[in-house]
Amino acid sequence: MEREINRRIGAASAVMQTLHGSVVVKRELSRKAKLSIYQSIFVPALTYGHELWVVPERTRSRVQAAEMSFLRTVAGLSLRDRVRSSVIREELGIDPLLLRVERSQARPTGRRPRGRPRTRWRDDVSRLAWEHLGIPQEELDEVAGEREVWASLLRLLPPRPDPG
Repeated sequence: MEREINRRIGAASAVMQTLHGSVVVKRELSRKAKLSIYQSIFVPALTYGHELWVVPERTRSRVQAAEMSFLRTVAGLSLRDRVRSSVIREELGIDPLLLRVERSQARPTGRRPRGRPRTRWRDDVSRLAWEHLGIPQEELDEVAGEREVWASLLRLLPPRPDPG
């Protein structure tokens, strides 16, 4: 998981480098326009797939550093200015990115479809193994990682009728 988060940080850094000279440091662009770019390009590049993230403390600080690097540039500041991240976020009106990640992880979006859940292949194999071979689900789970044993079990099952 940490490797994927590192890839996301790299992607966000690449976005920032690409936009740095042409967009982020341009004085002609308003802060509002730069923050719009932050929200629409940088944040999605950094947080893609965040619903599954488990973020250790070391990685949290790297995500925050990547975020603050972009926001500092938008604010026209550098690390040498020694302005706290919280002050910059408050000035720009931006919530911490990790706070948004945690909120979205705690509140799943979407709804389950109506009706009976779809039968998965695994459920079908488990049912057949129980009906024809008397093998309970727990034993199937143990055997699933052993390729040869799993293949020999599947050969023992009767062929499925063709639906078409």
